[in-house]
Amino acid sequence: MSLNKNLSDLRREYLQPEFTIESTNDDPFIQFDNWFEEISSLEKDDVNSMTLATATPGGIPSARVVLLKGIEQNQFIFYTNYQSQKGNEIEINPMVCLNFYWPILNRQVRVDGKALRVDEHTSTEYFQSRPRGAQISAWASPQSSELINRKILEERFKEVEEKYKGVEKIPRPKQWGGYAVIPNRFEFFQGRPNRLHDRILYLPDNQGGWKRSRLSP
Repeated sequence: MSLNKNLSDLRREYLQPEFTIESTNDDPFIQFDNWFEEISSLEKDDVNSMTLATATPGGIPSARVVLLKGIEQNQFIFYTNYQSQKGNEIEINPMVCLNFYWPILNRQVRVDGKALRVDEHTSTEYFQSRPRGAQISAWASPQSSELINRKILEERFKEVEEKYKGVEKIPRPKQWGGYAVIPNRFEFFQGRPNRLHDRILYLPDNQGGWKRSRLSP
């Protein structure tokens, strides 16, 4: 296939300045916020998108892109259907990995940690802040389950839309809500020339803080 021939030629050089341990903040959450603010000033679309990786009890991984919806009390928050594949896997094995990729700045941030459900009030409050169509979709779609055709999904949407017609606040489905990821590892990646990338690792120390080290690219 011509695709295979072309892929080997797809490359670019990373020309970002040096990223050192000394230039980082000793708090990885502040360091993340600094980088997030920087990318947000350059890119407006999907800067909060992140790859969420989960795994089955047998160790089979799966990954998908979701949206970061907040960082509260040093926890990364996202929302989903609890009965989806990721929801089912998290319930059995709560250890997850988040990966942010910002190509404009040749940067990645990897966050490893444990995912726990947020409280119902927080989930409901966020659910009812979403666009009405997104709220209806959460009711209409049994996420990750097999669907015979799209028409069935669209009919479910219309049924839910009619059911809550005139209702100001649509109730949150019990199977839908948020997760908070409590980090135990951060890695900040900065692309550099000649593939000699800068990688700074944060791990918890024994004093309730974080220790930093450099990883080989």
